[in-house]
Amino acid sequence: MTRRPRVGRSWAARVSTAALCAALLVSGCGTAAGSGDSGFVAGDGSLILLDESARQAAPVWEGELLGGGTARSTDYAGDVLVINVWASWCAPCRAEAPVLEEIWLEYQDRGVQFVGFDTRDTEAAALAFIDRYGMTYPNVIDTDGRLQLLFSDTLPPQAIPSTLVIDQQGRVAGRALGAVSGSSLRGLIEPLLAPVG
Repeated sequence: MTRRPRVGRSWAARVSTAALCAALLVSGCGTAAGSGDSGFVAGDGSLILLDESARQAAPVWEGELLGGGTARSTDYAGDVLVINVWASWCAPCRAEAPVLEEIWLEYQDRGVQFVGFDTRDTEAAALAFIDRYGMTYPNVIDTDGRLQLLFSDTLPPQAIPSTLVIDQQGRVAGRALGAVSGSSLRGLIEPLLAPVG
């Protein structure tokens, strides 16, 4: 007579624990997906400012502006350029929008330009976002992330939001992953305005 092995209590506890963990993971993802943030990758808040010797030339790009017109990387030659990757459905983007506008207004007469790359968005939602937060700097449509991918060999924007800073020589100098504060963004810009040497 063949006896079936008895299933121990520890095995049942492990299965129950695994099922509970899976349910928690699914419920967490369900919250994000339900809010329109499906596939959203949040930044970790890290900041990096490269030494001059480590900086690489920024890629050449061109894109259609929200509201009409075209922007090109060459339009910003000789200035410090701040590129912010954002989307209207992104909660950290909403939190940082007033900060970006404030810093833009503070530095626009000091040789600093801003441009936004709006990604994974509809034009109507993006325009409503710009209107709501009073954004006055230009924003490029980058629905499929094509422009972001051009930076993959330098400091790629790996989260939404991400902010890149290009120096006056057209090199990628710094990056912030996640929402920026006024002090952190100033910390990336100011060293690029200081006299070299």
